[in-house]
Amino acid sequence: MIYLQLFYEFFKTGLFAVGGGLATLPFLYDMADRTGWFTRPQLADMLAVSESTPGPIGVNMATYVGFVTRGIPGAIISTLGLVTPSVIVILIIAAFLKAFRHNRYVEAAFYGLRPASTAMVAAAGLSVVAITLLNTGAAGLAIVNWKALALAAVILVLTRWVKPTKGLHPIVFIGLCRGGRGAGPVCPVAGAEYPL
Repeated sequence: MIYLQLFYEFFKTGLFAVGGGLATLPFLYDMADRTGWFTRPQLADMLAVSESTPGPIGVNMATYVGFVTRGIPGAIISTLGLVTPSVIVILIIAAFLKAFRHNRYVEAAFYGLRPASTAMVAAAGLSVVAITLLNTGAAGLAIVNWKALALAAVILVLTRWVKPTKGLHPIVFIGLCRGGRGAGPVCPVAGAEYPL
């Protein structure tokens, strides 16, 4: 039953998350709140790993969430659930390509989807920043996660302005964040309790 629920949740995500992998984040936050399969801090860690591994971010996120939830079968089922709507839509559009190619309503719909998908990606980015850099329930200067902010600043400088480290792959920085520790979340966020 859990596998059917995983497929269904990611099918909905794949069907309605227009705008790329980061557009899936609002759906994943909702899924975390409703199902309890993973926490928001875990989702932030999953996003970091998904962005650093080859492949589309949305598919990587689905695979990772499925794996954390139910292992390898969960990863496969979540990934299939996410990509199935796209495959169906592509097959339908391919069948009617000539009819849709210059349809003004279709062009207007895609024109209207651009700002909506941009807003979804921006909202997801702000959510990740809030989870990573802010301490919930704190007040005053304690609201800022100073360690995470310092780490973000150092990595920004190293990836943008320091020539020897500018071209390094993100996995190098993830490894440096780990600091040689054993299993645990990448660049730990408060509340993350699962091993990678």
